[in-house]
Order: sequence, then structure tokens, then C-alpha cells
Amino acid sequence: MNIVAIDPGPEVSGVVILSPERRILSARILANTKIVADLRIGTPCPFPHVAIEMIASYGMPVGAEVFTTCTWIGRFEEAYVHSDLTARYFRKDIKLHLCGTTQAKDANVRQALIDLLGPPGVKKNPGPTYGISKHMWAALAVAVYAHHVLNTSPPSPQ
Repeated sequence: MNIVAIDPGPEVSGVVILSPERRILSARILANTKIVADLRIGTPCPFPHVAIEMIASYGMPVGAEVFTTCTWIGRFEEAYVHSDLTARYFRKDIKLHLCGTTQAKDANVRQALIDLLGPPGVKKNPGPTYGISKHMWAALAVAVYAHHVLNTSPPSPQ
């Protein structure tokens, strides 16, 4: 099952579609209204798992952009008719999975993704992560983590 991963923002969001073989099928930054419309009609691919990065509170004051982003997360979930195929993932869990620590920075996450999937390469010789930039890296991290969660069977009861 393909994974549509979203790194939500207050107006635009990073969106990555990852195949079951962990190939990047699409990576874009889209207007939130476009994402909602696509989820409502089942595009960009039918019945994918939708993985959304969830915001967590760490006790620090936040601005209006954070609350607007939270609202968009709810809109994304509500727009997708197959709500049983949606999941929210916390950034700290993604960092821990990819980097082995919750203290990792964006550059560490990016490097972990390159190590896992392959280097971007250049226009003449593009690699697996060619064209990924900005919020697409965070969306790719969500996709890779969701892939791990979906493909790791829970431990059997003792």
C-alpha cells in the first residue's frame, strides 16, 4: 500500500508518496486546500495510508501558526474518506527511529534519509532523493517512519 505522508504547515504542506518498496513516487509542496481536495476524491493514488506529522506540546508558548497547522491536520484527516487508513506520528518518534535520538536536528534527519534511501545526485544523474527540499524532507521522514510502523509486526504475547 502506498503511503501519502504530510508535513503540515499553516498554508502549504510537504507531501510525499512512498511505495511499499520505499521508492519516492512523488514529492511536492502543495497548498493545504489542494491537499484536502485531493484527499476527498481519492487522489493522488487510490486508498493509500495517509500519514501526518502531529504537533506535540513541550510546554513552550506557541503562536497562531501552530494552531492553524493543528486545524489543518484535522481537516486532512476529516477529508480522507478512509479515515481508518490515517495515522498521526510525532516528530520525536520519527527522529528516534531514523537517528537513534530525539535530539536530532533537521540536518541529521536529512542525512539519515539519504543514508537509507540514497543521495540526491545531480540533474544529469539524479539519485533516489533528487528534488527533495524544504518541507518535503520532513514529509519523507514521516513516510519512512509510517512504512516502518506498518511493516513491523507487533511483538507476540508471551
